[in-house]
Amino acid sequence: MAYTPIIPLLLALVLAGCSLEPVKPWQRDLLAQPSMQLDPAPVDSYLDGHIYFSKEAASGGAGIGGGGCGCN
Repeated sequence: MAYTPIIPLLLALVLAGCSLEPVKPWQRDLLAQPSMQLDPAPVDSYLDGHIYFSKEAASGGAGIGGGGCGCN
């Protein structure tokens, strides 16, 4: 099979369409709002996590089910 430059050319065109556009200055205020953050209430999340781990007698792995008592 002969090398065809069409496949890399098509791949380059597809990837060029995925380029990122920089954030405009007037858009930054919308992105800086607390509701746009990954964790909109970090203090509440920390306190909830502290209470959960204190009651479950377990530490780490907030996304994993089960606790220190072994009753899954």
